[in-house]
Amino acid sequence: MNFFQRMAFAPFLVQVVVTRRCNLSCTYCDEFDDHSPPVPTDLLKRRIDQIRKLGAWSIEWSGGEPLLHPDLCEITRYAKGKGFTRVMLLSNGFLLSQESIQALNQAGLDDLQVSVDGVVPNESTVKVLKPLRAKLEMLARLAKFRVTLNAVIGSAPAQEAVEVIAFAQAQGFRPRVCLIHDHDGQTKLAAEDMRVHQQIRRQLGRAFHESAEYRTHLLRDGRAPFKCRAGSRYLYVDEYGNVHWCSQQRGTFTVALDEYTPQLLKEQFYTPKACADQCTVGCVRTCSRYDQWRSQKALSR
Repeated sequence: MNFFQRMAFAPFLVQVVVTRRCNLSCTYCDEFDDHSPPVPTDLLKRRIDQIRKLGAWSIEWSGGEPLLHPDLCEITRYAKGKGFTRVMLLSNGFLLSQESIQALNQAGLDDLQVSVDGVVPNESTVKVLKPLRAKLEMLARLAKFRVTLNAVIGSAPAQEAVEVIAFAQAQGFRPRVCLIHDHDGQTKLAAEDMRVHQQIRRQLGRAFHESAEYRTHLLRDGRAPFKCRAGSRYLYVDEYGNVHWCSQQRGTFTVALDEYTPQLLKEQFYTPKACADQCTVGCVRTCSRYDQWRSQKALSR
């Protein structure tokens, strides 16, 4: 890929599923199972090489629960050696230990994001502060990489998200908030969720702003239109090595990573997505925001 193609169409972020298996079973989640083996390490390295050929800047391990992959530090170190600007990790945090945090430090991990649904376990989720607090405090002491603590509104009593944000600030984590979505990536929240969202917005001030404040528009208007650049500026690579627009639109658009080309990046950059107006997938919106000034109309072949 030449310099101009990379600047115009290459991915800012590629999320890679390293295992579909998860140690939890949150009822709202459709991105896990309890049995899949980890993707073989040699195969992941080949996928990393292919992603780098597409000009991607950053790569992020996803799942399932990526910490279940036995060679997570090895592939992190391998990706760092390939020159990615940032190598990142999504985790539920339950498998963190002193040893795993120090190993990730040594491997060169740049960013970790942990999503916390509330404070007290409920019938939907145990991914909450009560069982995670000690591990997160250990993470604050030991991690040399940046940690984002993501409060999720919609899977627990809404007011609990305020306590999650306060905890994140007290520990020196980057606080973030997101809205729970259905299996199509669309938002469905109650009036109390919306009220708490506004409370957190005031609490965080400028730190809350993200991608033209799409969350505020979704809650207030039911839609937040944008030019989605998934398939170009953002890629989601599943455990089988297939590229999708995002985790919530798996199957809508599917191309094998080995067959992905700069021309496909360009085509998907210009392809409008019908799901965009109500999308809650923050990483896709973030990766798309730099190109909102550019036109979007499907290219004719």
